[in-house]
Amino acid sequence: MDERDTPEAGDELGRAVEDVEQRWRDFHRLSPLTLLGIGVLLAVATNTMFKVSETGWYAMVGLVAGAAVLEGIAIRAGLARKGPSVAGTVYYGLRWALAFGLAWINPLFAFYAAIGYFGADRFLLPRLVKFGLAASAVILAGSQSGGLPPENAGQWAFFGALYAINMALVAAMVHLDSKERERTLAQVATIAELEHTNRALQDALDENAALQAQLLVQAREAGVSDERRRLAAEIHDTIAQGLTGIIAQLQVVANTPDQEQAREHLDRAADLARHSLGEARRSVHNLAPAALDDATLAEALKKTVEDWSARTGVRADFTLTGTAEPLHEEIGASLLRIAEEALSNAARHAAATRVGVTLSFMAGEVTLDVRDDGRGFDPLSVPARSGAGGFGLDGMRARAERLAGGVTVESEEGGGTAISARVPLVRHD
Repeated sequence: MDERDTPEAGDELGRAVEDVEQRWRDFHRLSPLTLLGIGVLLAVATNTMFKVSETGWYAMVGLVAGAAVLEGIAIRAGLARKGPSVAGTVYYGLRWALAFGLAWINPLFAFYAAIGYFGADRFLLPRLVKFGLAASAVILAGSQSGGLPPENAGQWAFFGALYAINMALVAAMVHLDSKERERTLAQVATIAELEHTNRALQDALDENAALQAQLLVQAREAGVSDERRRLAAEIHDTIAQGLTGIIAQLQVVANTPDQEQAREHLDRAADLARHSLGEARRSVHNLAPAALDDATLAEALKKTVEDWSARTGVRADFTLTGTAEPLHEEIGASLLRIAEEALSNAARHAAATRVGVTLSFMAGEVTLDVRDDGRGFDPLSVPARSGAGGFGLDGMRARAERLAGGVTVESEEGGGTAISARVPLVRHD
């Protein structure tokens, strides 16, 4: 995703547009009074230059007071914030009239009149904007030509030329303003599109989270169903048949007076009992680990590795990387069973002198790596698993794939073995 398309970029762009708009509102609210004050100061300073009469001074004072009152009313009404309106049009017209009268008395009040260039599109109704700009240009051209009204034909010609120049500048300003407005509208549209995209992305993330939870539940249910079918088949094929044989042998013992024959059948019953016990232990080998009842996965793995090392005499080290988090019980149980099976394989087949087990918490994923320095093997020619218990590499893969994960095996003869299981990081509910 492009950096400009991120939610933070969209928020920053929106704040920038709003900041510019607020600055314009402050400008239209405060600059008229500021420029009016500058006009007053210049009028006082240039009194002798323009030779304003006593009547003119009274008129100027009245017009300045009227302009100050008008600007106060506009600020109080918040016209700069409301945009084009009838009230804004009335305000603009009155301000132009007051500026025209002041500039007639002293041309330096054109500073106050110049604000009309900037406020036309903010206050005037759209169809009156061009007329407002043209009217403001009259005051500015008159001031630049020496004051209103022009006293002779030369001044009128000069006034006309200056008016044409002002109108050309106005046309250029209008053109630039329209381009700026188009850019602003494009930015607003971009912000709206970004917000829509962000909402769609958040909805997709929420949906993915719900789907992941649903898949996990389905995987759990499928695992439970598979386990039930496995246990049912094994109980029927092994334990149930063994118990049936034990009962048959005991019945023979109960019905024979021959002690030697009874001892023979008792021995057979004992053998069947031991065999059935082994089958029962093997059948329940893959049920939920008791080691996770009161320990985290990391703690259970560390203890499993230590116990395995003590039992086999092979050096084994456990390493935790990343920040450990509480995992969904199905995730923890599957990874622990995969580690147990990998260690069991290492003990039976690898003849290793050192084993390393690493549990890694990463963004959205948990990985379990079991490495040994044993004899290794060709992963493409793995022998069929025996009936001694466990499910080998196929069982590891099946456990990981039920959780939308996977198991990879890297090994070569004489080069050791590395088994890596990865599953999604699903936190404990």
